[in-house]
Amino acid sequence: QVTCQYGPENLVRLRNPWGKIEWKGDWSDNSYKWELLSPKEKILLRKKKEDGEFWMSLRDFKIHFVDLMICKLTPDLMSQEDGKKWMYSLKSGRWVKGSTAGGSLGFCNGTFWMNPQYWLNVLPVEDSRKSLNSCNVVISLMQKHSSKHRNRAPHLFIGFSLYKYQESNRKLPPAFFTRHQPVNKHQVFLDEREVTHDFHLEPGVYVIVPSTLEPQQESEFILRVFSRKHLMKFFLNILKEIVDRYEGKSWEDFFTKHFEQVSNPEINAVQLQRILNNISWRNFQGFHLSFSLDACQGILALLDLNASGTLSIQEFRVLWKRLLFFLEVFQKRDTSRSGKLDLVELHAAVQETGISLSNEVCNLMAIRYGDPDLKISFESFVCFMLRVEIMGEAFRNLTQDGKGIYLRESE
Repeated sequence: QVTCQYGPENLVRLRNPWGKIEWKGDWSDNSYKWELLSPKEKILLRKKKEDGEFWMSLRDFKIHFVDLMICKLTPDLMSQEDGKKWMYSLKSGRWVKGSTAGGSLGFCNGTFWMNPQYWLNVLPVEDSRKSLNSCNVVISLMQKHSSKHRNRAPHLFIGFSLYKYQESNRKLPPAFFTRHQPVNKHQVFLDEREVTHDFHLEPGVYVIVPSTLEPQQESEFILRVFSRKHLMKFFLNILKEIVDRYEGKSWEDFFTKHFEQVSNPEINAVQLQRILNNISWRNFQGFHLSFSLDACQGILALLDLNASGTLSIQEFRVLWKRLLFFLEVFQKRDTSRSGKLDLVELHAAVQETGISLSNEVCNLMAIRYGDPDLKISFESFVCFMLRVEIMGEAFRNLTQDGKGIYLRESE
């Protein structure tokens, strides 16, 4: 409020985000109205710059503007209760074509499981009884265009699905989405920069699945959650041990037969290659399987527990069972019958083994082990899966709290 010669006047300070066009009416930079103020107020308030900022009278503001949206970075002040703070979590992610861009459930439910998943634990608050044991949770999904012309780029249709879940450390498998309905049964996908929804949720574990409307659409995104009390994280790698289904006397005979062919009770990388390439890999869709010496050296290095440079019959037994299991998974997920797995098939195969890998790690492994088209052969799949398993075992052996490990330089 300023004092003019004719009395008090209420002013509003505004800003045009595009910067160059400003208000030309009363109280604009060149308006005569400024001459009605005292020199002190005039110096304090009047800034003649082409910066997009300007003053208007409250009366003109009401005439020229219809909608007023009040935005806050956090919803703390939205609560009428003193001292009631809201928790805030932010996660960045990306939809990648062929990897994490699965599309919406209604548009393409066959690839929906590929989308990123975020674990959300809504915790009860002290005054939850006031709202019949429900908690207010605000979820916001914002898309980020990486282009420098992002203001001109068309927005994708984006949205998210929210699922109630019992477990706290497992990524939802593809079959889950065919048997369960999301909490928000009517998902809304908008071609806006940001989509926000308010929920009243019972305390418990939930999974948020952000997605674009159509599959194979790429973009970065930011997922934010506001509530009075919650925990949130992206699903991490968790190893589930493979059930040993290959026990019995026939396998013992197999091991003994191949080890009797070498004079030593242990085999090196060259002998391992010879054994694997001489095995009759039955029912492998007509493709010839072969293992290179480099692959066999890598396999031996991973399974050679005593660092002897050789495999014992016990270590070879472990390898053989894993090879049979990996072959079964590989055949099941090689839907194109090409003898190689693409990114989509690789993600499905990894989940089939019971291992949960982040999409970023899976993509990196496809670059590391795949051909120029990011397709994985059975030999590469074996090396990849063995490394994932062994690293998981090493982590569990070294960690003390299940959250991380401390290593000396020598380790």
